[in-house]
Amino acid sequence: MAVAEAQLYAKVSNKQRGRGTSALLEPLLARGFPAHIAQKALVATGQKTIEDAAKWLHSHCNDPSLDDPIPQEYALYLCPTGRLHSRLQEFWRESKRQCGKNRAHELFPHVTLCDFFPCEDQKVELLYDVLKRVGDSFSQSFPASISLTLHASPSYLGFFIDDSQANILKDFAVAFSSEASALADCHVKPSLKQFHLTLAHRFYPHHQKTLEQLAKCINPGEPCQWVAALYSRDMRFVHYQRLRALFQYKPQNIDELLINAGDLIYVDPRQQSDVSEGWVIGTSHRTGCRGFLPENYTERAHEADTWEYVFETASRSFTKTEKEPNVKLNGEAHNLSVSRSVTSVLSLQNAALRRGVLVMRHGERVDQVFGKSWLQQCLTADGKYSRADLNFPSSLPRRRDSMKQFENDPPLSCCGIFQSRLIGEALLDQEVTVSHVYSSPALRCVQTAQHVLQGLKLNPKVRIRVEPGLFEWTKWEANRTIPNFMTVAELVEASYDIDTSYRGNLPLSSLVPSESYEDYVSRSSAVINQIISACPSKGVILIVGHGSSLAPLTRALTGLPNTDSADFAQRVQKIPSLGMCFCEEQKEENKWQMVNPPVKTLTHGANAAFNWRNTIMEE
Repeated sequence: MAVAEAQLYAKVSNKQRGRGTSALLEPLLARGFPAHIAQKALVATGQKTIEDAAKWLHSHCNDPSLDDPIPQEYALYLCPTGRLHSRLQEFWRESKRQCGKNRAHELFPHVTLCDFFPCEDQKVELLYDVLKRVGDSFSQSFPASISLTLHASPSYLGFFIDDSQANILKDFAVAFSSEASALADCHVKPSLKQFHLTLAHRFYPHHQKTLEQLAKCINPGEPCQWVAALYSRDMRFVHYQRLRALFQYKPQNIDELLINAGDLIYVDPRQQSDVSEGWVIGTSHRTGCRGFLPENYTERAHEADTWEYVFETASRSFTKTEKEPNVKLNGEAHNLSVSRSVTSVLSLQNAALRRGVLVMRHGERVDQVFGKSWLQQCLTADGKYSRADLNFPSSLPRRRDSMKQFENDPPLSCCGIFQSRLIGEALLDQEVTVSHVYSSPALRCVQTAQHVLQGLKLNPKVRIRVEPGLFEWTKWEANRTIPNFMTVAELVEASYDIDTSYRGNLPLSSLVPSESYEDYVSRSSAVINQIISACPSKGVILIVGHGSSLAPLTRALTGLPNTDSADFAQRVQKIPSLGMCFCEEQKEENKWQMVNPPVKTLTHGANAAFNWRNTIMEE
């Protein structure tokens, strides 16, 4: 243990620790969790719900630091939302693309009101009370808008706040820090230097001109709602690197770390000198466990990715009311990656503002789970279908040709159907307005589109346009032939909501076996351009295709160059069921831009077949 960390343990352990009994804490105590551990779970999840805290405790059941007395650290930031936030996020992306990563990319748009300070777990609720009370008391004195002036130097670029307005913000920060220090027994230091919103920091001097030109495209007078929000972080890992897991890794040895795709890992650079090449030793943010993991299973993550968004002021406190969309951050705890993706959520909440294209891979297909011989497992002696496992579809749609055709055109599994409906429900929660739906002719894609629409509650108002040109790269077809897809009439007979008046941009007869990569990319480009031309109205165009669909469709739309075939194949292998990309039209600039999808990813674990007789009754 480092000296500084040992001193911190001693300092916190020696303090008198009271026991809070909030409405969320009592049910956890009733479940038998010790008070200090229950409080830690509530703090770690932003005191959202009992279920979130219980889930956190379950995932941290092997966390060796559960009894550690070290509290979280908190900072008070003033954060923009609305259109200004969207423009700032666009600057973040474009500056990173043109000039590479700089220190500002580690965080998100904000003005620091109070620097990070520790607060004991049982007193965190007092911080919420103080922030709400101070926010209410200042709500009438805040300016109707905040003036921002661009400032540039060889190593810094950002907006400075006008002095008269900054003084009001400083009074607010001082009031919060004074009350929080007194009530929560912690030392809160307000930021009293010139208030600013950083755009770029610690960049190469020769990038200054480019960054300034990009910054001048931001209109600081864009409609904006300013929100004072508390963020928390684990103070033990402040100076650690952060990695994000790209793939699941199951330990082969006792000293290795179990990781799932998307997990965030803390890595201390000082502890890596004796680690074997290609490996790192880190601590999982999700479980608190520590161990070795392969470095090539990870990528660098942002510093703020492991922060928790825990509380905000009443949204009326910092509002610019004129022409301001009715948008606010959720009043519940979120990982900060949600804060960074708020651009896409905000733009979608008013579908009249932008046109969007959501390209999605289909859900879990049945042969993905049960192999190519899945149909043989379900055929009875007289040739009828009977599912051999609950994840097989309960029935198969009727088709005029042989049932054997399902081997080359497999349906979704039951889990795939559930996944698709879940995605639709998530899109509905985010108020995504889907105006058109296009699907590959593959049955699994049509089924995915159908169940996404069910989750969106759009059946049968929006009907599926079956587009042969959206079928995957034919070189990957196992039999080197184009499958016999179900006809539109058969799909309608099976109760799928198909647009029978639609005629595909490319006929089925145009699909050729084992097409070249260049031909597939060209086909994808032609189809996406024709779809865009056919859908001029505002709203989101949903395209359900294959893993191979995401890159060529979106790169063609945004004007990005094509990747080579070898790199393309590696990328496709990393796209999970219902993986998605989202493009948004920048009409004023006459271009399309990739932004974060409107919903989070869907991650789940494998569930092997279980035979109770062989497992339980085995001698």
